[in-house]
Amino acid sequence: MSPPIFSENWRKPITILISALSFVVFLILDFLDNFLCILYRYIDELFEGQASSCYCASKEEQVRNVGGHGEGELSETLYQRKNAFREMGFLGFAKKSRKIGGGAVVNRWSDCGCESCLSWMNDCDQKLHFVVREPSQAITDQDCRGKPVENVIFLHGFLSSSSFWTETVFPNLSERVNRNYRLFAIDLLGFGRSPKPRDCMYTLKDHLEMIEKSVICPFQLDSFHLVAHSMGCLIAIALAAKNSKLIKSITLVAPPYIPSKDGDSLRVLEKLAGRKLWPPFLFGTSFMSWYEHLGRCVCFLVCRNHRMWERIVKLLTRRRDLHFMIMDLTRHTHHSAWHTMHNVICGGAKLMDGYLQVLSKAGVKVVVIHGDKDNVVPLECSNNIQMVVPNAEVTIIKNADHSSVLLGRERDFTRRLERIWESIAC
Repeated sequence: MSPPIFSENWRKPITILISALSFVVFLILDFLDNFLCILYRYIDELFEGQASSCYCASKEEQVRNVGGHGEGELSETLYQRKNAFREMGFLGFAKKSRKIGGGAVVNRWSDCGCESCLSWMNDCDQKLHFVVREPSQAITDQDCRGKPVENVIFLHGFLSSSSFWTETVFPNLSERVNRNYRLFAIDLLGFGRSPKPRDCMYTLKDHLEMIEKSVICPFQLDSFHLVAHSMGCLIAIALAAKNSKLIKSITLVAPPYIPSKDGDSLRVLEKLAGRKLWPPFLFGTSFMSWYEHLGRCVCFLVCRNHRMWERIVKLLTRRRDLHFMIMDLTRHTHHSAWHTMHNVICGGAKLMDGYLQVLSKAGVKVVVIHGDKDNVVPLECSNNIQMVVPNAEVTIIKNADHSSVLLGRERDFTRRLERIWESIAC
């Protein structure tokens, strides 16, 4: 019995110690983020002639600064994140932030300026980048047996790209699917090779409009299936609700769905990226989600210099080609990732209940797949979907985390998708 007693005696002091250490660490980070706010104002003015707007200002001032975006489209987490020094008005935060002039889409000095990262600027139409795989034996709109071609749209998660699907699902598709299905793997707005404009707030509305402009309208899709992972699930749910008469099925993999009763944006931020030191992954998530200017420093060091880091990793691993997930981690700007995190993942939470109810009433087939070891999105998120959509099929994959729910079991996952699509066709 001694070990449990010993453990019980030490549990409370250890908890107090961790809480005290956490308080000190985040207090220091609060100070650094405030200090960097002022520093970046001067540096931005030096390199760009005008300071960039940030969310250290008041809510009312930010609403004035967002241009054509309504107040309701922006997440509360952008301007209501707790910061001890900001709340005290320390370091002159009464000073008004200023907005970049006239819809600037030029590259920020702290972002990467390589040809690959700026390739989207060569597209006058500013459409999303996507990979499309046409049916192998299709003749116009039908294959040789007269069966209509099916369409499937794939949406990736946060800090990812279309490679998440083209490198996993696409190579494992059966001949029947290759023959009868047209597949679209999209780089979402602000990620991969898609546009990353600075005058965009990356709201759910922005993401939906770009998907419709780039894929649904040009290809005149009159019906389609949706498959999405992580953050992409929220965009998929919104897209499906908006086009409920066109959706044949929606497959959600590890969806970060928080019910509306718990779904105000600040609670979502606390739940998915709480300010904790342990585990390390959660600390990294909270660091990048709570601290706008510290996060910009990380993006400056990593994303802006991604070619150097890629060469170093290749040298250390002695590999000519890096894993696609490593490459995707840097294929964004701080502006695009920051606003997507807050306006889609946090701010979109309050809209999800209504969207799911639309899908339930429309009788859309909803399938949810989640790993029981997922330490990024709590397992309860998938179970909560079934409470709103009673007919939703929820599958829990044993010993799978946020990535291995697909990676490492690509063939099984792809066969599962094909069975879902086939059940609708029947």
